[in-house]
Amino acid sequence: MTRPFRPSLRHEKLCLAPVAGVDEAGRGPLAGPVVAAAVILPAKGVPRGIDDSKKLSHVERTRLHDRLRGCAQIGVGIVEADEIDSLNIYWATMKAMTLAVEALIRDGCAPGHVLVDGNRLPRWSHAATAIVSGDAISLSIAAASIVAKHTRDTIMLTHAEAFPHYGWHTNKGYGSRTHLAALREHGPSPIHRRSFAPVAQAGFDF
Repeated sequence: MTRPFRPSLRHEKLCLAPVAGVDEAGRGPLAGPVVAAAVILPAKGVPRGIDDSKKLSHVERTRLHDRLRGCAQIGVGIVEADEIDSLNIYWATMKAMTLAVEALIRDGCAPGHVLVDGNRLPRWSHAATAIVSGDAISLSIAAASIVAKHTRDTIMLTHAEAFPHYGWHTNKGYGSRTHLAALREHGPSPIHRRSFAPVAQAGFDF
């Protein structure tokens, strides 16, 4: 019986240390920020079970996030909905990734190389490599995907308390049936992305 494929440090070992993995969460939702994380894993004591955050349960992500917070160097970048509307989601994502790496540097953890999930890199001077499906291949990127996803989910749960009718406690801002129905009934909240089609095309008076 074959073992399931897991992310490894194969790409990290080809780069100048320390290597930071970068990934984002929240490109697709209709509300809330896009969040990026940059993670430098420790030389020893890397938590077991790190994988693409989409493959993990909420309980597993929370456990691994807490473990990573205790052993890894982490930077987080957040770009809010109004700036997403101003920049567009692509450039907002690039900015969030840049902010995440800059947070590492401010903490004295300048990476020797950055591995980024996807096929594009932000406009920066850091030595970096874009890896398609990197969160399934690179352990550092997978760790970043966990931190980014957990951080964004936590933010959306906080917003769900203030705006309960959108169902963000379960959909985290994505366009679920409950969310779309509430959007039609109540209109957009202050953290909706008003440039996104389901919000922009609904005929609301902003």
